[in-house]
Amino acid sequence: MTDTAPHGDTPPSDTPMVRFEKVTKAFGDLTILDRFDLSVPRGEKLAVIGPSGSGKSTLLRVLMTLEPISGGVVEVGGEPLWHMDRGGKLVPANEAHLRKMRTKIGMVFQHFNLFPHMSALRNVTEAPIHVQGLDKAEALERGEALLREVGLGDKMDSKPAQLSGGQQQRVAIARALAMRPEIMLFDEVTSALDPELVGEVLAVIRDLASEQDLTMLIVTHQMGFANEICDRVCFLEGGHLVEEGPPEQIFHEPQQQRTKDFLKAVLEV
Repeated sequence: MTDTAPHGDTPPSDTPMVRFEKVTKAFGDLTILDRFDLSVPRGEKLAVIGPSGSGKSTLLRVLMTLEPISGGVVEVGGEPLWHMDRGGKLVPANEAHLRKMRTKIGMVFQHFNLFPHMSALRNVTEAPIHVQGLDKAEALERGEALLREVGLGDKMDSKPAQLSGGQQQRVAIARALAMRPEIMLFDEVTSALDPELVGEVLAVIRDLASEQDLTMLIVTHQMGFANEICDRVCFLEGGHLVEEGPPEQIFHEPQQQRTKDFLKAVLEV
């Protein structure tokens, strides 16, 4: 794949790319993340697994600034995400700060979220032109290159309705990459696809993981895929990090009984 690395200042290499410290997220009386701690080094490919309702997708939505936190601190590249530093004190972030922080992060959703009236190419180029202010010719060049890389060089003028689910998801991946993020979030990106289309999307993510220095957080039920491409696996339940470790440990020698029970149930299915 061509270089999709971000431009601009980067934090020291030992600064975690993502850090959650005592983060709580509640919807009314329902607590989804409960004083949650997690640190993700730059360039790590992290799989997040766990039962429905465990907080996996909320974790990503908090990072994408789609869900505000109820407590704690989230940092991206050493900089507070939901807060700003004012005279040595953390205060709630304003919209300008959130906009700036969003440029570091790309997210691919379960249900594609493409603009139905736009071609594949325009879906990919719209944000670089209107959000980043990229020259149209440069945006088109970048978009065409990314669509070719995800195997859709012949579908640039197609609307989403003319594409299969797998092709739509590959457009969504190209669209996220077009913003040159430092972090890519994948939220169950194959769960809405027919089984025969899953492989083509996983192949794109596999190439991305092996060829790019992106930090990647992947919420998935594809345990074999997580085992193959991820550096670390985190098992969540009830808004807590129950167990974490390298894939070979989590999938073959989990330490916690709850992890063992979950994996047994998932792998039997």
